[in-house]
Amino acid sequence: MQTPGKGLFITFEGVEGCGKTTQTLALTEWLRAQGLSVVLTREPGGTPVGERCREILLDVGHAGMSPATELFLYLASRAEHVDGVIKPALKRGDVVISDRFADASVAYQGGGRLLGQKTVGALNEVATGGVKPDVTFLMDLDPAEGIERLVMGRGEGARDRIESEVLEFHQRVREAYLETAGREPDRFVVIDAELSVEEIQSNVREAVGRLLGHRGMKTGRAV
Repeated sequence: MQTPGKGLFITFEGVEGCGKTTQTLALTEWLRAQGLSVVLTREPGGTPVGERCREILLDVGHAGMSPATELFLYLASRAEHVDGVIKPALKRGDVVISDRFADASVAYQGGGRLLGQKTVGALNEVATGGVKPDVTFLMDLDPAEGIERLVMGRGEGARDRIESEVLEFHQRVREAYLETAGREPDRFVVIDAELSVEEIQSNVREAVGRLLGHRGMKTGRAV
């Protein structure tokens, strides 16, 4: 199942510190300037239930959480997110931009936690009802560089539970992301996250502009 309704579903993925959140904000601002209705959201989170799950998942006090518990908390947040935010927005014809979605669990829990990408993918189908993004931007970055960015920006003690994992975990996450992108080249746009913010914005806008044109989505200005 692809996007329900008349809207457009865009997601951003990548390892910690890759700059995806900056790009979600920039794309949201740009699309709204084109006269489009945009819903900006995130995972885990996006709903009251999801935000409570987020608090639990990212709390460093829960460092001993089992991988299965972690996965099912993400899936619970996602199911609520899809039903409460994503599907309604897409049916209205909005553009939905999400900072992480189902691919994150395949990478983090399937790859990083070694639960298996196929297993997590099958459970994602239940949580999402088969809803998939129209395009996913994978901000590819060496995890060591991403962690260095986080430490320089926020300090060593400011990392959350997932960010604080060992480097080998984050390397497995990156590998899983790239494997997923390789399986779905028509959906993924892999971007070198070491490019400048402006270069990445340009690449993202070009890809989204083409997609808007193909979908016949009207804007207030030329894209």
